[in-house]
Amino acid sequence: MSALEAKGHDNKRIVQHMFDELAKSNPQPLLDHLADDFRFVIMGSGSWSRSYDGKATVLAELFAPLRARLGRITTIPIRLTAEDDRVVVEARGRNTTSDGKDYSNNYCNVLRLRDGCIIEWIEYCDTLLIETALGPPPTS
Repeated sequence: MSALEAKGHDNKRIVQHMFDELAKSNPQPLLDHLADDFRFVIMGSGSWSRSYDGKATVLAELFAPLRARLGRITTIPIRLTAEDDRVVVEARGRNTTSDGKDYSNNYCNVLRLRDGCIIEWIEYCDTLLIETALGPPPTS
């Protein structure tokens, strides 16, 4: 196994563990692997679509509002593919909003890791579903 293959294997193992725990609504392994310069990008043109730059910004402006609207968040990994510093995760959300609406989005996430920590997460999903189920994000 080459060094690049080994790196991809290690990164896939880390991300697999995080998503296995997210499938049980346990975000702690994910939070433990976020770099301080972590960046989360929601692709698309909806009101949630943008780049959230820095771990503190992601936690305050993205993760906190999502948790407020969804409570427990469950994301189930379907397929992971890894190469070098990137892991691609196909996943399905199985969630209900605090007011009882279904929020079962489908995702393709492209994660980039450095030294075992996630530095970038690019999410492709149904942004119309985000708008319909969650409404607009809070203004910061």
